[in-house]
Amino acid sequence: MIRRTFLASTLLAGARSLLAATGLPPQQLGICTFSCHQHWRAVGALAGGKVDPDLVKFRDPLTFYRYARALGAGSVQTPLRGIAPTAMREVVEELGGNYEAEVRLPESDHDLALFEEEVRRAREAGATVGRAVLMGGRRYEVFSSLADYRAFADRSRQILARIEPVARRHGLKIAVENHKDHTSSELAELMRGLSSEWIGVLVDTGNNLALLEDPVETIGTLAPFVMSVHLKDMALQPMEQGFLLSEVRLGTGMLDLVGLVARLTKVNPSIALHLEMATRDPLRVPCLTDAYFATFPERRKTHLEAAMARVKANPPKGEVPVVSGKPLEVVLAEEEANNRQGVEWMRREWAG
Repeated sequence: MIRRTFLASTLLAGARSLLAATGLPPQQLGICTFSCHQHWRAVGALAGGKVDPDLVKFRDPLTFYRYARALGAGSVQTPLRGIAPTAMREVVEELGGNYEAEVRLPESDHDLALFEEEVRRAREAGATVGRAVLMGGRRYEVFSSLADYRAFADRSRQILARIEPVARRHGLKIAVENHKDHTSSELAELMRGLSSEWIGVLVDTGNNLALLEDPVETIGTLAPFVMSVHLKDMALQPMEQGFLLSEVRLGTGMLDLVGLVARLTKVNPSIALHLEMATRDPLRVPCLTDAYFATFPERRKTHLEAAMARVKANPPKGEVPVVSGKPLEVVLAEEEANNRQGVEWMRREWAG
């Protein structure tokens, strides 16, 4: 494993030099909707009168697109729900930039017609890529046995096989995120089994740290299938049951983002990088408990020691985000400041 990581790091260094020479166009540097999830929660609370309307700077996908473009985002990834596709296309044409969709995968054949309508609407709005997830939770919190996980993995294969003809028919690439559900090798195996130009991966640069993976290995495994990116920097802190995982401002964490992106854009130069700086409390990764390993028992021997060594070797360089106990207006202001810094950092690094 050490040799593989060394070789991958060497490849990243070469790709980094190439990226520094070429850069990326501004329309490939953007933000995703979850980077503003605290603000979206405030939007949801408006109807109950629990939030001061003056704190809410957007209220739907159209106003979110305008807000994101005002932050400097050249690409905006957000669902289209509740908005006419033509309205989104018009605001994109008015303000410029790139729109990337989010779509919900069908759990059964009954849901397939709803999925196809979502795909059709995304294409009508101008999207050529749609982000999707196979599961909303984290595998070590959702599944209590290996059998439960294997049933989920089987359903995942069935879902992707079900949607592939729909994606191909409408011309929308479906980018499935590594969402703390599959390990990178498991997700890559899903992609190889499907072998479709219309189904690929949205590579999140930090998520698989929660599954004890080295980020360089994660990127190397998933790069052949990349269609989109969630860009985040990470900080690790030890705790009694494992470690705490935090998104931190770009350039202040443990990840070599320039090198990782260089590897991804070498494979797919057209991918959009969407900032996902989740302003929230640190996530608990209880990898020193038996329950954590229920769905991948072999990982205790193959990954745990290296993961805890990585935690020890990469203490936070500064304070990590914490939102508990803070007034809403403070949380929203911190979220916007984090996002503004992230977009500016991306443009400084890649847009020149």
